Amino acid sequence: MKNIPKKIRSKKLNLRVDLTAMVSVSFLLIIFFMVVGELSKPKTIDIDFPDHECCDCPYPNREGENRSITLILGENNRLIYYMGLLDTPIIAPKDIKYGKEGIRKELLKRKSALLKYSSKTKKPDNLVVIIKPTKKSNYGNLVNILDELEIANIDSYAIVPEFTPEETKLLALK
Repeated sequence: MKNIPKKIRSKKLNLRVDLTAMVSVSFLLIIFFMVVGELSKPKTIDIDFPDHECCDCPYPNREGENRSITLILGENNRLIYYMGLLDTPIIAPKDIKYGKEGIRKELLKRKSALLKYSSKTKKPDNLVVIIKPTKKSNYGNLVNILDELEIANIDSYAIVPEFTPEETKLLALK
């Protein structure tokens, strides 16, 4: 018998495509474009302009000034406060003491006057305190002022390290 070579047949492999990775990438791309689309939307801020329909406003042209007090913390426990702008103050700059009979009494007085005035308008306003510590003031004075604001329940304040030339002149006096 002759030796006939057998044909070698190749095995047929079951071809199976695994789409798991492609599905994962698709979901990641969908999530990416959703987040980018949400983040690219413009954000707006509502601005509340004052209502000038009120006739009995004591300071009609000085709307924000009648609710702002500036506190300047100087060296040697010196505290100066004024209300409004320094050029045309509603309350002229005064030296005042720290504590219950000093700044706390004045803050509570100004806050109650503002609430009394703003109760006549549509929306009550809150007192805004601008704290300006000098480089020669100590940290304890700043903490004391923040405590006084907490006691007076005033939550609108800003700590500003810059001084106008008028404020620098004011500190140089006395």
